[in-house]
Amino acid sequence: MITYEPGPAQARSGEEIVAGRRIAGRLLPYGAGPFRETRFDPASRRLVVGRADATIACGPAMREPRGDVRRSPQEWLDALARIPAGPVLVGPGTEAEPLRGSLAAALAAARDAGRAVYLLDPHPAAAAGVAAGGVALCAWRPGPGRGDFPGLPETARAGLPAAAVFPLIPGWTAEPDVLASLADEAREAGAAAFVGVVPDLSGEGRRAIVEARTDVEPSAEDRFFETIHHGDWTARLSQALAESRRQAEARGMESMPPRPAGREPRANSAAAARLEETAELASSGEHRDSLLLAAVRWIDESGRDLGAIAREGNFRRIFPWGGAVADASEAALLQDSRP
Repeated sequence: MITYEPGPAQARSGEEIVAGRRIAGRLLPYGAGPFRETRFDPASRRLVVGRADATIACGPAMREPRGDVRRSPQEWLDALARIPAGPVLVGPGTEAEPLRGSLAAALAAARDAGRAVYLLDPHPAAAAGVAAGGVALCAWRPGPGRGDFPGLPETARAGLPAAAVFPLIPGWTAEPDVLASLADEAREAGAAAFVGVVPDLSGEGRRAIVEARTDVEPSAEDRFFETIHHGDWTARLSQALAESRRQAEARGMESMPPRPAGREPRANSAAAARLEETAELASSGEHRDSLLLAAVRWIDESGRDLGAIAREGNFRRIFPWGGAVADASEAALLQDSRP
């Protein structure tokens, strides 16, 4: 039996790349699992195998209204203050959200703090209205019953840009026919993006993949174990990643989620988004990709309207790198730096 109990404001501070986008940290209203159902966590890039019994700590909920305004819990605001500048990932949500309200409270605090917000598996009860300007990441869940991306149709109907995010697993989701089926489902549900992610290939990550597949199809355990633990993944994953992007493009979806905007200057947010896309989608080499993401971090932490500085011709005087990364950063700022 799943038990929900009051708990602290759980947060993780530290940069991660989630579906190609940089986040500066996470708020975990219900922890990171396990939950009742197996689901994919795009931040750790692992499958979190479901459990029939678990105790889930629910973070603080919204405070009582002061006048006509409900107050964000100070615990979530304090947690956000410990996370460096930049977008944050909030979630996942659970079926307990309508009763507990922990996800809505964490989202409200992130909004009040001016953060750009990605919502991981948001419950529709929390998504509508609370996270204006946010972007939803609806993660894949294996097994029959509610579709591969539960909650995606409701999230899209709530007016949030939503991305369907899933792991590329040889012998399972990375096969061409399965990719096409997943892309069709995502498009029909209203996804703006269809994002295949190379999963964590550590021993623990592979064991979770095999366990999740065995729960769905017990007869495939031996064959699938051999594929996951002893197969040549490198070439297959590269091909599957390219194919997932082709499937997205063919259906008018993007290959990366949109980047949400907080209270940072518009040109800063747009430039950071373009640099992330160059690092993720262009074949620019690992070293240059690292520099591009470092430039994104620098933009997020700058606190200044870099578009105005670029228009004045002073950007290179303050930017810490030169060469192609400076060229790309300045061009991205100027593209969206209209007064």
